[in-house]
Amino acid sequence: MIRYPRPLAPGDTVGVTSPSAGVPDELSARLAVAVTAVEDRGFTVRVGDLMDGSGLTSGTADARGEELTALMTNGDVRAVVPPWGGATAIDLLPRLDWDALAADPTWLVGYSDVSTILLPLTLRTGVATLYGQNLMDTPYRVPSPLLSWLDVATAPAGSVLTQGSAPFHRLSGFDDYATHPAVAEYTLETPGGWRRLDGSGEVDVEGRLVGGCLETVSPLTGTPFGDVSAFAEQHAPEGLVVYLESSRSDASDVSRMLLGLRYAGWFDHANAVLLGTTRGEELPDLTHDDAARHALGDLGIPLIGGVDCGHVPPHLALVNGSLARVVHSSERSTIEQRLV
Repeated sequence: MIRYPRPLAPGDTVGVTSPSAGVPDELSARLAVAVTAVEDRGFTVRVGDLMDGSGLTSGTADARGEELTALMTNGDVRAVVPPWGGATAIDLLPRLDWDALAADPTWLVGYSDVSTILLPLTLRTGVATLYGQNLMDTPYRVPSPLLSWLDVATAPAGSVLTQGSAPFHRLSGFDDYATHPAVAEYTLETPGGWRRLDGSGEVDVEGRLVGGCLETVSPLTGTPFGDVSAFAEQHAPEGLVVYLESSRSDASDVSRMLLGLRYAGWFDHANAVLLGTTRGEELPDLTHDDAARHALGDLGIPLIGGVDCGHVPPHLALVNGSLARVVHSSERSTIEQRLV
């Protein structure tokens, strides 16, 4: 049984901390804009002490783990959203009290390196987590038919949330927050659309949703923090829908990571695999679609690429642990999540 944090309600507190990278001084204005965007939805924001962006991380692993735990276990804080990811959130994993984090579930939100914590929390405890925008992305208007993390975190228990494929992506880079801290409209210049990679035909499958950023979750294989098969056996008799996206890895690295996950049993219970659009380099003899087909194309399940998750805006808000229905055809591409 999946446990969902209670929905955010007006007046609730949203906590902000940096379990990985902090915020450089020159981007403090963007941080203020992002905090205001949450406050404008009717919430109080509590910013932690660990926000320093002058180094690789915002503080020591012990300090980062302690502040994250303090916010997640504070009864007044109903969601925690880091400013963004980073590189080494993995050093927090043995320092976290997973039972304490699950005792009174709080929404943990983010993508990229934040998924290093999101996915283990769901796998180990059965508590739903939210792979969506980070705090610094929150001011952006999320184009229909996608939802923001705030739309999901405020949804009533038992809600059915339906999102679809975005018509355009942004592959050209990122906005300059130092120069334009208040930017709130995505520049989406590249045609989007999901595509089936393993063959043809319509897709209509269900399963519990799990996944994250390939670069940060693939090192969890073989550890107590990445046992997807055990989660499936305990929490997902319906099977799984596994979503994965790469930040910047080239096609050969993606192929290796996907094969490593396959050997670790991540797709043994999968009914479909969703792969996000990436800015990673394609090689002369290996595209990213080729890499996916090489690693997973013979699993006998739908393999869908071009999905709007992770590092290429706009971002689907995906709930780890939710019961997902994925429909894909030449007419439509949708993902329906049931918070049950």
